[in-house]
Amino acid sequence: MKCLVTGAAGFIGSHVAERLLKDGHTVVGIDRFSDYYDPALKRSNAEDLLENSGFELAVRDLAIDQISDLLGGVDVVFHLAAQAGVRASWGESFDRYVDDNIRATQRLLEAVKDRRIDKFLYASTSSVYGDAEKFPTPEDVRPRPVSPYGVTKLAAEHLCNLYQRNYGVPVVAVRYFTVYGPRQRPDMAFRRFIDALLGGWEIDVYGDGGQTRDFTYVSDAVDATLRAAFSPEATGVFNVGGGSQIALRDAISVLEELIGKEAILNFTDPVAGDSRDTSADTSRAAAELKYRPSVDLASGLANQVAWQRGLGD
Repeated sequence: MKCLVTGAAGFIGSHVAERLLKDGHTVVGIDRFSDYYDPALKRSNAEDLLENSGFELAVRDLAIDQISDLLGGVDVVFHLAAQAGVRASWGESFDRYVDDNIRATQRLLEAVKDRRIDKFLYASTSSVYGDAEKFPTPEDVRPRPVSPYGVTKLAAEHLCNLYQRNYGVPVVAVRYFTVYGPRQRPDMAFRRFIDALLGGWEIDVYGDGGQTRDFTYVSDAVDATLRAAFSPEATGVFNVGGGSQIALRDAISVLEELIGKEAILNFTDPVAGDSRDTSADTSRAAAELKYRPSVDLASGLANQVAWQRGLGD
């Protein structure tokens, strides 16, 4: 199949594109190489992909640029491009979140609504749940985001539903629960913690460290994404969790053991917009997509530690 992957040079997007190429599909990648973090990291991801003859890359901003020339013959759209980050979504930077998460999604949906595609996969987030009413959290719990980022991602979900209802766009959404692994963004917790432990630096821990997350290894997230996109019957929303819910301070202990160093912890005030706990009920994905996460937290963190060690070589 011919697949379009937005955010193809990013963390999860590059892994999705890589897996699609490995499975024999051709991939058109779109990325605007934003400066939210060092664009050189994303260029490195893109360079690895460009070594495959089945991959082509277009540098476009979905919020303003036309992409109709890239859609010819596309069977499946993987919409992973987004402005990420809960803490950075407040204040003046909110405009960028509106552009990258809402306007970009609307324009992409407009571009595909009159085309015959097999599936439009929208990558959402557990941040739409906010402080959920129930744990583990099923998809039918009322979303109550507690950050501007979560609000924009939920708004884009609603746009997908509107285009499905009114134009028949074959939408399916996946809500990722804290994805980690090689190529993780520099602002994300495990990336920061590992860098700090390797370098002997202090780790900033927001709050008391007792907050819990359902961590999902990137290969499991990719597996669920492809299962949703290539299942003809899949529709609606699927939680994608890793079954590795753990308190942050306990996750740091796992990293201490893997790296062989004791962390220097600096506990700071909680950050506005952070949920206290997340836990995915993945029973729907298990039943309908046959999704089973296969990488436990210790193994996944060992892989990420090895990757980050390699960056310093």
